[in-house]
Amino acid sequence: MPVDELDTRILRLLLEQPRTSVREYARILGVARGTLQARLDRLERDGVITGTAPALSPAALGHPVLAFVHVEVTQGHLDEVGDALAAVPEIVEAFSITGGGDLLARVVARDNAHLEDVVQKLISMPGVVRTRTEVALRERVSHRLLPLVESMGRPARG
Repeated sequence: MPVDELDTRILRLLLEQPRTSVREYARILGVARGTLQARLDRLERDGVITGTAPALSPAALGHPVLAFVHVEVTQGHLDEVGDALAAVPEIVEAFSITGGGDLLARVVARDNAHLEDVVQKLISMPGVVRTRTEVALRERVSHRLLPLVESMGRPARG
C-alpha cells in the first residue's frame, strides 16, 4: 500500500515517539485529531501498522546470546516442524526460506550452553533432518523501518 507524505510523517512520529497521545501527534503534525485518527485506522486496516507493543530486549531479559539456526526438514513436514518451533520459547522468530535449509529460526539464549540445549531440542524434533547454527557476534544495523518509510513517502494528493 503506497503511503503519502502525511502517512510518512505519521509513521515517523509513531516510530520516534511511540508513547505520545493521538491528540499530541495531531498537534505536532498540524492536522485535526479526526484526520489523524482516520489515517491511523486506515494504516491499521491496511496492515501497515501491525501493533503497539513495546520493543523488548532479550539481552536485558537474561538472554544475550543471539543465533540464527537453519533447519532442514523432511519433505512434507514443514508445517509440523514450524508448529513445533512455535512451542520453543527461545525461538523469537522463524521463517520458511530458500537456499540452505527449509526454515530459519532466530534463537536467543542465556549462554552458549543454553544455546546448545535449544539446538539439541530442535534436532530431536520429528521431521528435522539437521540444523546449522550461526552465532551473532554484534548487531551492526538495528531493526529499523523509518528509512524504508521515508523512502516511500510521496507528496499527498488533494
